[in-house]
Amino acid sequence: MELVGLYHYWVFAGLLMIGFYAVVAKPNLVKKLVGLSLFQAAVFLLYITMGKVEGAMAPIFMAGIEEQLYSSPLPQVLILTAIVVGISTTALGLGIVIRIKEEYGTIEEHEIHQIDHP
Repeated sequence: MELVGLYHYWVFAGLLMIGFYAVVAKPNLVKKLVGLSLFQAAVFLLYITMGKVEGAMAPIFMAGIEEQLYSSPLPQVLILTAIVVGISTTALGLGIVIRIKEEYGTIEEHEIHQIDHP
């Protein structure tokens, strides 16, 4: 396999690092949630690309077709479930950020820390 032909792994690594950077380095809580979403999207991309089998067909068994290479639908099913869980987690996180904003008047991590520990 040539290095350029594996572009989806490069996209995965790029999204993963951008998301990780946002979670670790950004003090804004909304930006941290966006970073977590990017991190999740990178993992989704990795699972979907690993589930692709070159030259395979959908696992629908038909009479007269033997010795066919089939592609497993399991990665796609797992990712669909993970997308629903990810959206729910992001919505919950945004709700918590709104509640933090109401309580502290800010969503910057260092300002919240200063208010809690004067």
